[in-house]
Amino acid sequence: MSKPRSPQRPDSGDADRQLNDPTALTRRHLRFGWWMLLLFLSLGLILEAFHALKASSYLSVANETRRLMWTLAHAHGTLLGLINIAFAFTIRAVPQWPARSRNFASAFMLGSAVLMPAGFFLGGINVRAGDPGLGILLLPVGGLMLFAAVLMTALGASKYRE
Repeated sequence: MSKPRSPQRPDSGDADRQLNDPTALTRRHLRFGWWMLLLFLSLGLILEAFHALKASSYLSVANETRRLMWTLAHAHGTLLGLINIAFAFTIRAVPQWPARSRNFASAFMLGSAVLMPAGFFLGGINVRAGDPGLGILLLPVGGLMLFAAVLMTALGASKYRE
């Protein structure tokens, strides 16, 4: 006779089922994408407020690199939020997409959506002599992850048959 499982502790099979469940993956990317949109559209409003208040720490010529980095963080974060929402619908539209490829694309998509805007934002915090701070080093990693995610998604969607 086996012991009953504790209700507080899910078995390891639950994680495997979630990874192979396109519906759970779709929900994850929809939630993530909409929260990304909210976060980065809010950042855009803050940047607009800096313009309205004529904040010299943002608008002065000496801070041109900061302004560019933070504007790029806002733009990339917003766009990546939309891409995650589109990715969620792609998962639903291509049910025959192999789970392994779909899961790698999902992980790379989420990673790029964090690393790219973070790289721009952190790069704009500690600007020296017109050069972005070390946070910008996150950008190429995020860019490669995005490239891989889009490539895997394009290949997965190419297998779509009506």
